[in-house]
Amino acid sequence: MSHAVQHTLAGSATLEGTSLHTGAKVSLTLTPAPEGHGLKFRRIDLPDKPFISADVEKVQTVERATTLAEGSVKVHTVEHVISALTGMGIDNALIEMDANEPPIGDGSSLPFVQLIRNAGISAQTAPRKVWEIREPMHLETGDGTLITIVPCKTFRISVTNVGPQGRFTQYFSSEITPAIYEKEICAARTFVYYEDVKPLLDKGLIKGGSLESAIVIRGNEVMSKEALRFTNEFARHKALDLIGDLMLAGIRIRGHVIAIKPGHGPNTKMAATLKTEYARMRSMVPAPITIPNGEGVLDIHEVLKILPHRYPFLMVDRIVGFEGDSKCIGVKNVTINEPYFPGHFPGHPIMPGVLQLEAMAQVSSVLMLRKPENIGKIGYFMSADNVKWRRPVLPGDTLVIEGNIIKMRGSIGQTRCRCLVNGEVVSEAELKFALLDR
Repeated sequence: MSHAVQHTLAGSATLEGTSLHTGAKVSLTLTPAPEGHGLKFRRIDLPDKPFISADVEKVQTVERATTLAEGSVKVHTVEHVISALTGMGIDNALIEMDANEPPIGDGSSLPFVQLIRNAGISAQTAPRKVWEIREPMHLETGDGTLITIVPCKTFRISVTNVGPQGRFTQYFSSEITPAIYEKEICAARTFVYYEDVKPLLDKGLIKGGSLESAIVIRGNEVMSKEALRFTNEFARHKALDLIGDLMLAGIRIRGHVIAIKPGHGPNTKMAATLKTEYARMRSMVPAPITIPNGEGVLDIHEVLKILPHRYPFLMVDRIVGFEGDSKCIGVKNVTINEPYFPGHFPGHPIMPGVLQLEAMAQVSSVLMLRKPENIGKIGYFMSADNVKWRRPVLPGDTLVIEGNIIKMRGSIGQTRCRCLVNGEVVSEAELKFALLDR
């Protein structure tokens, strides 16, 4: 399957069973959802059939599981089903339940993977957003839990599970792809230490628990309906939980998640950090532009590959968007360090109008040089018409430069351009170019 586009289910599929904490009968149905929908739960047993998004902002801290709440409506123990959908490459799905918790099955996410297989997987057309982690993130709790995410070109998880008194310390590390998830991770079952069972029962939890739905560790012995499925089954199950919990950030990542003694509390805290950092990164795009779905951002290194200009004559710091083949938007941060300020009204520094014109020409060049037949050429000015300067551009301003192609005939191009600061037009012009070989 292509990792570049979003995926949903090809059809619907239903699973029936018992929920872990309440012990109630429950039926869960996975259904397809449109692009950009994400993963949402729906309680079809309640009036109005309310929806709850799989979003870290909806997380309530509950012992031993991840619970989502919207007002008084809750869904408990969501990590296994979200993990299965994420691990299998599903971006958009509706999870309908007639109780407040999914069936526990055998304590792994295998029943949900089988359900996804029954429903089928379908590619959509919108691109999938994957955030490449550039700066390490780190979370540490007082009880020895560490979660760190470091840059990596793939999505990778390395987990060390540490039990009480260091019992059953296990390690698992792998890149996470749908094929690896299905083969190496989804069958790992949930586990509990014998000494924790009574307190959980006393709290009214794990009523649906049995040796068929979890592994119980007593001392150094493992009690379960069947033998361990992997020698490091506990560490694999911790990876399974992490995949589900981290997806509550709402964005897939490229990065290496290194976790020692993870749990739902720290996992969802890291998901909250991811969500905040992702929003902060998106906010760095200057307002009022929204980046179109075209080619996104060209940073200064990519701009330097396209334009022949260099200091002090490069007037574009970044290209922040394209709209189709005919519009390009660039940004120039005007600082007091510009080489022209000492000489252009030193007591009252303003950016020379002709340099705004040059900025428009450079953005126009990027637009025209995008066409395959023009790669490697150079744009020369032929004329500038209807040039208007409307207000001064000062140090500290962010100059947003827009260029639209009006006409393109052979090697001659015409563009209509304008410069804006804080959404107000500061200058505009119509430019004509000839594109020639370097």
